[in-house]
This record gives sequence, structure tokens and C-alpha cells, in this order.
Amino acid sequence: MSSRLQQRLARLSAERLRGMKRGVEKESLRVLPGNGLALTPHAAALGSALTHPCITTDFSESQIELITGVHGRAADCERELTEIHQFVYRAIGEERLWVASMPCVLPADENIPLGRYGTSNIARAKSVYRMGLSHRYGRRMQTISGIHYNWSLPGLGNEEYFALIRNFRRHSFLLLLLFGASPAVSASFVEGRPHELQPLGGEAATTLYLPYATSLRMGRLGYQSDAQAALAVSYNSLESYASSLHGALTRPHPPYERVGVRNLGGEYNQLATSLLQIENEFYGTIRPKRVIRPGERPLHALRERGVEYVEVRCMDLDPFEPVGISADTMRLLDIFLLHCLLGPSPPDSPQEIVRLGQNQHRTAARGREPGLTIRGEVGQLPLLGWAEQLLQDFEPIAARLAAVLEDERYLATLEQAQAALRSPDMLPSARVLRAVHQEHDDSYVGFVQACSQAARVHLLTLPYAPALQARFEQLAAESLAQQWAIEAADAEPFETFRQQYLAPERLEV
Repeated sequence: MSSRLQQRLARLSAERLRGMKRGVEKESLRVLPGNGLALTPHAAALGSALTHPCITTDFSESQIELITGVHGRAADCERELTEIHQFVYRAIGEERLWVASMPCVLPADENIPLGRYGTSNIARAKSVYRMGLSHRYGRRMQTISGIHYNWSLPGLGNEEYFALIRNFRRHSFLLLLLFGASPAVSASFVEGRPHELQPLGGEAATTLYLPYATSLRMGRLGYQSDAQAALAVSYNSLESYASSLHGALTRPHPPYERVGVRNLGGEYNQLATSLLQIENEFYGTIRPKRVIRPGERPLHALRERGVEYVEVRCMDLDPFEPVGISADTMRLLDIFLLHCLLGPSPPDSPQEIVRLGQNQHRTAARGREPGLTIRGEVGQLPLLGWAEQLLQDFEPIAARLAAVLEDERYLATLEQAQAALRSPDMLPSARVLRAVHQEHDDSYVGFVQACSQAARVHLLTLPYAPALQARFEQLAAESLAQQWAIEAADAEPFETFRQQYLAPERLEV
């Protein structure tokens, strides 16, 4: 670790480090015991997907999203995520939560149900937005699930957060290498699509893979958009970032104009014909975020009140963890994010943005390949050597966090990451392929089914206090009452609501 980084770390007070906060959002498909996608509605016992603070849905009605509160310790974050899972499993009966990022065997695209949120205007807007995603990218891609890690540190301004984001994008290949857990997929996922995957287990294989892949989710099969690739979003400042997004949200995009806002029967195809319907459509490995007020546009909130936290979006579900992520993984993310904050962060450029995208795809598809190189500022660099250097630089940060937070696991999790780089067979992506091949007859679906069943059994046998069940039941009832109140208060036609919400002036300060 450079002396400059050491100095900046020393200037971070213990009080500020103790004020570090994190929270998790975790997506999972609901599946039937026989592995098919559950086409049942979001269970009423879970409450309203529109208003519940910690249980909602993502793209599909079959894709649940679980959201923790904000926590000062990784262990507390994992504990709350576990408790939410315990309640959910009791509410969904025999259904399972699919514990991997790449999906189960899916029905025909048009039979994947969009999320439904009620009859209010805001509920309709959420469903129409999802219809737009299905027209633009297809429903299959939207069923890919992941972990979002929300992180903040007291005393940071916009400039510091954007410096962190630039460095995160430069070094996020490390997270794909260490935590990527989607090297294989059911062959049905790519049926009728061009791909470069190989069959696992012969020509009649039901599983496709790449031998050195870390995260197909973060590669060309995952959340990718050729249209968005033309968006060279700059992270040099809040102003440059906001300007990039503003244009994508307000300028019509000819291919989406051809789709139209409504079809000939008057039903809505999408919210808008711009490159992005709303801010959430922008794909990225990390986002600057700000808690929004009711009805407020996220870009307006950022412009008016600045960055409040960052959202890390490149984390696969870990099929070996019952809730998809461990407290130790959160600890390493804390170390990683502090390193991104403390290191020098020169401005980005359009050329660097292209290079970082290439590094991401290369690591996703070939990250464990011996001798693999990726592009640094001055040419090709060995990926493994660069990763090892980063982990070495993390050591003082891990030691400081262990001391200040009185949590020795910060040191232990860094040592585990270093050991995994020395023995890449220990990496999650390698463990997945080994288990699929050796224990499940080359069946990706069989492997994930077994892990999903094991997670269900584990979570249902953990201690579960009646008071916890009562608290979640109350949250569910309150969320349903809130949804009904919103529906009762709606007075304007949906089209009026849509036009007002999307008005360009609502993006301004």
C-alpha cells in the first residue's frame, strides 16, 4: 500500500469508520419443487410488493426481492437478511427460492409474468416499465438475479463518492474473480440465441458453460445492452454523470420509437421512447444513490441533495450461502470500497470506459484462465498479479477495521481471499463447476435444485421466535393498507400521471 494511501487511511477517524453503513438487496426466482418457475402471484401473506419496506418483487412476479435495513455491522446485516428469508419461506409453502444468479428452466418468454403492484397509477407505471424492459431486452435476461450492496461512509461529498466510483470501475474485475459464481447455465436459457458457451457432458448436454468463466451474469449473456453501450457515461463529477443520464432519459431513441408507447389496441408497450425509460434502467456495476421522496425522480434527488451512498451491482448470488451472501463477503466489500475511496482516482475518459468494459467481459468469461491478462493504463497486465497486488494493498485497511470495529473477521476474510487466489480451485466459480460435474451428472439445474432445497431446509430449521413472525405479519398488513390508501387517493388518469412523471423539468433542480 502506498504511503499516500496509508496517510489517507490514518486520517480517517475511528468515529467515521464506526459510522460506515451497509445494506443488502437480494433477488431470487421463486421455483416449484420440480424446478419450474413458480407462476403463482406474489403471496398475499408477504404483503404488498408496492409498499412493503423489505419484501417486494423485481422484474417478474416470480422474482422476489428482499431488502435489509441499514446496518453498522456486517453480521447484523446478514442476521436481518436471514430473518426475512425465514418469514418468506414460511409464506410461500412448498416453493423454493432459486439460489443461483442464472435462472431455472424458464417457460416461453411471453409466459414469464411481469411484476404486478395493484391498480394505482404508480403501480401501473411499475408494470408498464417492466413491459418496456421485456420489449427492449426480452424477459429471459430480466430473470437473472443478483445481490446489490449499498454502502456509505460519513463525511463524504459528491467528489469523494465519484472518485470512489471511478476506482471501483477500474478494479471491479477483482470482485468478479473472487465472488463470481455463475460459470454455467441451463441450455434452455440461450435457446435460439447466439452464444459462445460449450456443452458440459456431451452434445446432448443440458448445461452450457465456459471452463474459466467467473460470472456469465456480468458477461455478454447477462445484463448487457448494445443501445446503452453507446452511452459513454462519465463519472468525473455529479454534473457530468447527471448530464449523461439526462440526455438518455429525454431524447427519443429511434428503435424504441418504433415500438411506441402504446400498441394499436391502446395498451402500453413502455413508459417512454427514450433510450432509458427511467433512471433504474441504466445498467452499471455501481450507482451513486440518494433516498428519494414520494414521487421524486432519482436524478432530481441526486442533483438537489447529492450522493448519499453507492449501490454495488456486480455481485452474483452465492449458491453455497443460504441467503446468497455472507457477512465475510460484506466485510471484504467494505475493505474494497475503502480502498477505492483512498486511492488516487484520475478522471475517466471515453477510451478508458471502453477498456473497462472489455476488462469486465474478459474477466467474466475467462477470469480463471492461467496467464490471462487485462488492460491497464500502460498495456496488458496479468489479471492474477494485479488481483494479488490489490489484496496486499488491502491489508492495512483490514487491520484498521478489525481494530476499530473489534471484528477480527476483517483479517480472516482477507486471508481467505488471498488463499483463494493462490488456489483458484477454491473460488466460487470453480466450486460450482466442480459440484455440477462431480456431484450432479453435469446438470446445472440439478446442482442449483439441491442447493436451493438445502437452503430451504436450513432456514426453516433455524430458531424463529413468535415475535419475529408477528412483526413481519404486521409489516405485511401495514403495507397492504398503504397500497389500498394509495389506490383510493388516485384521481387523475394514468396517461396524465405518466406524462407528468416523465416531464423533463422534473429531472432538474
